[in-house]
Amino acid sequence: MTDSKIKSQKPKTGDTGVGFIQTTLTAPATAADVALRPLAFGDFAGQSKTVERLKVMVGAARRRGEALNHILLSGPPGLGKTTLAFILGAEMGRNVRITSGPVIEKAGDLAGLLTNLEEGDILFIDEIHRLPKTVEEYLYSAMEDYRLDIMIDQGPNARSVRLSLPKFTLVGATTRAGLLTAPLRSRFTLQTRLDYYDAATLLGIVRRSCGLLKVELDEDGGREIATRARGTPRIANNLIYFIRDFAQEKAQGRITRAVAAAALELLEIDVRGLDEMDKRILRVMAQHYAGGPVGMNTIAVAVGEEAETLEEVHEPFLIMEGYLQRTPQGRVLTAMGYQAIGLKPAGGAQGELL
Repeated sequence: MTDSKIKSQKPKTGDTGVGFIQTTLTAPATAADVALRPLAFGDFAGQSKTVERLKVMVGAARRRGEALNHILLSGPPGLGKTTLAFILGAEMGRNVRITSGPVIEKAGDLAGLLTNLEEGDILFIDEIHRLPKTVEEYLYSAMEDYRLDIMIDQGPNARSVRLSLPKFTLVGATTRAGLLTAPLRSRFTLQTRLDYYDAATLLGIVRRSCGLLKVELDEDGGREIATRARGTPRIANNLIYFIRDFAQEKAQGRITRAVAAAALELLEIDVRGLDEMDKRILRVMAQHYAGGPVGMNTIAVAVGEEAETLEEVHEPFLIMEGYLQRTPQGRVLTAMGYQAIGLKPAGGAQGELL
């Protein structure tokens, strides 16, 4: 299996200039070039149900000699949605073109992307829930009938132009599946969700990444990274890069448990995997709002971060681990949440130091 190398593509004649990247099969690249990304189902750890569903679709499509049906991948960021899109392209032997919902601002942008696809290509749209409504409606006929009906001009001069499209596969990725409209969601043959990884699976990912980077790692060091990576491979890999640098500067390049713990403490990531922003959220709720209920927009203003970032990056982990609860009235801090920041509930009043 050859490695898949990402390279930038300049828009062809008639392109709208919408940004995308494309994968092509080339000679094996260095670990840095492939950015630790698995390139085959056999190298992808975790998400066993999703991977098995995708294998079935790929095997059947290859047997029929057809393009894959459309696929929607949902779940928190960093769990492998983009990686799975690349794997689908490699397994099918097709190009993968990548863009994101906010980049496609008008129908002409979408037309430029779709008309430059080849038969069987995969178009990966990240943050597909952020597609403008007017653009989304053009996707309906593109996904179902492989055609686009574009309106040219306005008023008495308005006319419709029909564009035929090659049979392509749309792979959509979203962190907020609830924001997708029912008409768009219904056009995906497979809708599957990626969940957080357990520590054992993450430990295997840490071992693989350190092997690719040629970093010396002992078992306890790998376990320390895995338990503080918030169940997310992207976070684990980002931590490895920093811990590698820390180990080379402070510990002759070997990542032991003590070295990993010291590096992670420098990053203000505690043994629970909580970072500085997580603790700020919990502390604000405890000390300013008596543990809640409090709305996410209010929390966002208090901690100086966008509400969308808190909802997509921090809140899912805090809820999963039991530090927060979401109620109809707002977010509520749990007893574990108080404990994580060294406070205790004080009979409905603000938290007191333990």
